[in-house]
Amino acid sequence: MRYIWSKLNKQQVGTFSEYFVKMELTMHGFQVYTTEVDDRGIDFVARYNEGPFFTFQVKSVRGFNYVFMQKDKFSPSKELYLALAILSESEEPNLYLIPSTAWLEPNDLFKDKNYEGKKSRPEWGLNISEKNMPLLNEYQFSQVVEALINK
Repeated sequence: MRYIWSKLNKQQVGTFSEYFVKMELTMHGFQVYTTEVDDRGIDFVARYNEGPFFTFQVKSVRGFNYVFMQKDKFSPSKELYLALAILSESEEPNLYLIPSTAWLEPNDLFKDKNYEGKKSRPEWGLNISEKNMPLLNEYQFSQVVEALINK
């Protein structure tokens, strides 16, 4: 059986998701450039033909959950995207490409947490729930990748 995510550990899920996103972009004609060290929150860079370069951070979750990126490693800009893989048991991954600028207008889905006076570091979050899926659906991979191709 394929897509039995419960058999994979966190590192395996993360590695799978990163490679899956890279391959999907490659299948759409993007040139993908992998970073050697992931110490700045950038998993890879890609571009279509001679167009602009886009940077990607990849996150994956099993089912509905919360994911976050530390603000010191994920600073909203027009070229930075979050590639999100939602993994549901026995199903192919659902992919989303979210422009980092979406976090500049927080809502039920996009969270801006500063944790002032607390131990946690400031973060941008994504509250993935059944209620928030309509907000997330506008960032489906197939739709956003077409927009990137036409930039």
